[in-house]
Amino acid sequence: MNVTPHFRGGAGEPLVLIHGFSSTWRSWEPVLPALTAHHDVFAPTLPGHHGGPAFGDGVRPSVEAIADVLERLMDEAGFETAHLAGNSLGGWLALELARRGRARSVVGVSPAGGWARDTPQERRLRRFFTRLHRLTSLGARWDEAIARRPRLRRLAFRDVCERGDRLTPGQALASMRGLLGCSVYWELIEAIEAAGPPTAAWLAEVKAPVLIAWAERDRILPQRGYSENLRAIPGAQWTTLRGCGHVPMGDDPQLVAQTILDFTSAVSRGDGP
Repeated sequence: MNVTPHFRGGAGEPLVLIHGFSSTWRSWEPVLPALTAHHDVFAPTLPGHHGGPAFGDGVRPSVEAIADVLERLMDEAGFETAHLAGNSLGGWLALELARRGRARSVVGVSPAGGWARDTPQERRLRRFFTRLHRLTSLGARWDEAIARRPRLRRLAFRDVCERGDRLTPGQALASMRGLLGCSVYWELIEAIEAAGPPTAAWLAEVKAPVLIAWAERDRILPQRGYSENLRAIPGAQWTTLRGCGHVPMGDDPQLVAQTILDFTSAVSRGDGP
């Protein structure tokens, strides 16, 4: 399977798409046609993830270290600032970039980091990602067969999205192989556990207009228990992505793309918060 480090296409105001933990830029593939019609879209694979760039020598994986690499990639793309849309860990990273002054706006799609530290919700995430890695590893020898069959795709991706059968075989295969190809999987989990989620003071430093779009049927980060801390973001708007799972781009590409486009256009017109 061909593995590319990023996607770049379209024209208009810059938009950076940031995928979630252990994924790749291809998680955004279903919404790219709609977004590139209005924006110059750059979707990189995160460092340490399958097909993404490496960290610098001696750099340990962390949210901050990933954001450092994303800043460099934005510079190389010619984006001093950009609209940012991030899913899961990508939403957390988009908020970190906004704190650094790199965001024109932020759309957090079921963003990570909204749980409280030292809680059952935090401990559950370690168990979930341990189980996910184990199951994906066990199924690796049959990944092509799983990817080809809609019913098996829906079963295999039941925690990730509501309608895994709507993914193309290529997208499903990229997702499974991307998880196992994430070289920083365990190290990044440990770094996030050690540092803890963003504090209220951290979130108060986010100055860009923010929209939090939570997937209604999110099984990885259900809104209750995993979003409350994010209420500290000044002026943030909230909406619900109806009928969608944690990675909603495959469930309802039109809804996700339109949610992003409505917000970026409102901010560009000066109608944002």
